[in-house]
Amino acid sequence: MTSFAPVHPQQVPVSQPALRLDNVTKSYGSGSARVTALDAVSLALPAQGFTAIMGPSGSGKSTFLHCAAGLDQPTSGSVWMGDTQVSALKPKARTMFRRDHVGFVFQAYNLMSSLTVEQNVTLPLLLAGRTADRGHVEQILESVGLSRMNRRRPAELSGGQQQRVAIARALVTRPGVIFADEPTGALDSRTGQQILLLLRDASRELGQTVVMVTHDPIAAARADRVLFLASGRFAGHLDAPTAGAIEKSLTDLGQW
Repeated sequence: MTSFAPVHPQQVPVSQPALRLDNVTKSYGSGSARVTALDAVSLALPAQGFTAIMGPSGSGKSTFLHCAAGLDQPTSGSVWMGDTQVSALKPKARTMFRRDHVGFVFQAYNLMSSLTVEQNVTLPLLLAGRTADRGHVEQILESVGLSRMNRRRPAELSGGQQQRVAIARALVTRPGVIFADEPTGALDSRTGQQILLLLRDASRELGQTVVMVTHDPIAAARADRVLFLASGRFAGHLDAPTAGAIEKSLTDLGQW
């Protein structure tokens, strides 16, 4: 049994939650082949926080991200971003909501090779039929260290620089929540730490809410808190985490 306290919605500091899951369950298959990837998960995360989600392989991390971000529908329960019940939206409306209100940063940068840095960053605005605020775009590029690279194309950038473009793209729409899925997995240690600092700064200085799924205790230690999943349920949390405390918690979880 782990030594840290189980997470309940009221235990995570809440003031107008940016993200809330109420009793969310996600199952696949039917009958004897039915698999429950998330099992009655409830939590509320405040705005302007940086939260890492961790757990053993098969714990439900990816399913949590997909349901929380509106990429997948829960089998039961509800997902809220701000005052919008995302899980109640029809597929087209949910897609439009994600485009306007959710930012994504993945291990694969998913940049358009034919577009410049600036064009890649402003692409979500173009797809939404919105005019880019030049001052805001310049501020975002400056914040991620790309202000002098705005006319370069992805092939002219290092992996770390390409991930900076992905972060800038996630920031440009002023999303309610940014979801990062193993954002440093393809980067060397030093570059990965720079990317984590950018995500932390996005939370602390730009007021963004960041939720990161990772298997790396060193990466998770950059977050304000770590929430642990095991067998589809929340199993505990750490505030102001250290890599050592995270490793111990993961070891304990692996013995469940």
